[in-house]
Amino acid sequence: MNGGTPGAGVAAAGQAQEGRASPFRITVVIPSWRDAGNLALLLPTLSRVENVAELIVVEAAQDPASEKIAREHGATFLKCSTPNRGAQMNVGAMSASGDAIIFQHADTELRDAHIAAVCAVLRDPAVVGGAFYRKFDERHPRLMWLEHVARFLTRNGGTLYGDQSVFVRREVFLRLQGFAQLPLMEDMEFSRRLRAAGKIVVLDPPVRTSARRHAREGAWKTSIQNGVFILLYKLGVSPTRLHRWYYRIGGRAARIADPPAEPPTTAADLAALPKPPLQS
Repeated sequence: MNGGTPGAGVAAAGQAQEGRASPFRITVVIPSWRDAGNLALLLPTLSRVENVAELIVVEAAQDPASEKIAREHGATFLKCSTPNRGAQMNVGAMSASGDAIIFQHADTELRDAHIAAVCAVLRDPAVVGGAFYRKFDERHPRLMWLEHVARFLTRNGGTLYGDQSVFVRREVFLRLQGFAQLPLMEDMEFSRRLRAAGKIVVLDPPVRTSARRHAREGAWKTSIQNGVFILLYKLGVSPTRLHRWYYRIGGRAARIADPPAEPPTTAADLAALPKPPLQS
């Protein structure tokens, strides 16, 4: 179900400026799981950015607070029966009309400087997509060295992770038939296919992601756990098994349900959507 009237910045983005080429129309898709607090910080800024043509929040829980905040800031609010980021992002992409889509975690910042950087690189028709470098939170100074390692790996063919605000031309995303229906590691799987599709760029300014999970569970524990799961995935352990392990570590209840046998958003659904020409 769709949201209310877009905010001033969202509405203005769809209008061509007199005497200039039409600006890029960027759709920002935000998968949400009771993320009202994060949405309240993210959406006000994005709703005022000129090139953001539409904001789409895809909620996978019964959360009236998230819906209220999304609608207040002109976002389209959709519901997904599958609490799974890949499925949620596919649902959002099916409603997107922008020239490019940014897949945005609710707890990761995205400012006008980031949108401007995306629009600038997409002027090169060879660029199919990319992401941003990450900035580690200052509250974890002993992990700052990882930032340099991550920049090196990402710059040299490494994975584009979901919290890096991955962006892709809408036409390319449809051609790739969206995110795979995986309960975990959907960003790693999509990153591999996106890199194979054409020229990828990784941009500054870096994006920051909330460090609340690191603070709650321990910075070192979280970083090591994430690294182990990435390694296991690369060694061939199934995402379904990794999903079960991930949400049972430390006695935590699974926040995300196992994927249904017939997910609501399929590759065929995405492939059937109209494919606009690449904008140069």
